Amino acid sequence: MAVATTPFTLLIKPSGSDCNIDCSYCFYKSRPAEVGQGRQRMSDEVLDRLVKDYMTLRFPMSGFAWQGGEPTLMGLDFYKRAVELQKRYGADGQEVGNSLQTNAILLNDEWCGFLRDAKFLVGISIDGPKDLHDRYRLDFSSAGTHERVLRALQRCRDLGVEFNTLTLINRLTGDHPDEVFDFLIEQGVRYLQFIPCVEVDPRTGEVTDFSVTAEQLGRFWCGMFDRWYAYGPRKVSIRDFDSILAYYVTGRHTICTFDRQCSQYIVIEHAGDAFPCDFFVEPRWRLGNIFETPMDDLAAGALKREFARAKRNLCNRCLQCRHLAICRGGCMKDRAPFDREGFARESFFCEAYKVFFEYSMPRFMELASQVRCGEPFRREQLT
Repeated sequence: MAVATTPFTLLIKPSGSDCNIDCSYCFYKSRPAEVGQGRQRMSDEVLDRLVKDYMTLRFPMSGFAWQGGEPTLMGLDFYKRAVELQKRYGADGQEVGNSLQTNAILLNDEWCGFLRDAKFLVGISIDGPKDLHDRYRLDFSSAGTHERVLRALQRCRDLGVEFNTLTLINRLTGDHPDEVFDFLIEQGVRYLQFIPCVEVDPRTGEVTDFSVTAEQLGRFWCGMFDRWYAYGPRKVSIRDFDSILAYYVTGRHTICTFDRQCSQYIVIEHAGDAFPCDFFVEPRWRLGNIFETPMDDLAAGALKREFARAKRNLCNRCLQCRHLAICRGGCMKDRAPFDREGFARESFFCEAYKVFFEYSMPRFMELASQVRCGEPFRREQLT
């Protein structure tokens, strides 16, 4: 029996790929049919088992990241039950962290009151100003969703819900780092996350027209870095930048994108199937099911270890690159569409990161020196 000794976070998808809006760039649209699409809901039995099995691992911090699809489709009572189960199965002093990644369409006052009182961290998906957001983030009647999302963001802010934002860097937003940053800051957002978008059309095998190019991404990161640095790195968090700064301070990254291996999460789908990563929910990487295999075995089993090690399968160009220690080949999803078996090729965004690392390195090193000398910073982002 393999036993997981390293803590990991659960990334739970209780409504599977089901969603209440119809984003043009949704990555489920390029996923095989066997992944399962349409109405999917986690049962009380699955919820009870996953909370019980995970809490009894007795990690110092038990992290539950609720995602989708759209996780609010489960209804508020589902999350009330989840919190009750966490209390039932947790030990005295055992810390629990809940996060919810949402399009925010359903977040009314009742939802916000619960999320605030239960200390959920809410991630709101928003692609900047209206003209950028509404290009791809549409509902099923092809209407833009920006106004509804912005109202929900303002409601979270006004009612004291802890929240951050998640923005997709796509073919449109990739040209507007200044506008995206300024808009989010104007809305009171101080914790920003970004994901570069690259998807392959399964019909043609070609990169989709909404995917950001490597050249665009390099310019975007440089422009965003300038905005962040000028505004004040101590006043606003950008997850990727915090991780790079943490590397310069401690020698360790804080996000899986730049880590040595992919082992921070286990994904649990609505029926209890487990996978090593949200971007690899496919039969090849099915670890098992929580009703068949103990959770610590899922985390430490041979297939999970194989996936974790796969990130180290780097091409010669990566191995000879001066930025290898910072980049570690980037996220495997950005290699996968082009080499799904071995991952031994450079990232689709390789040139973007080279440009960005060269551009930002002197100022990152300056900030790191300040932190090492004891100057105040957001230390929770650097540990």
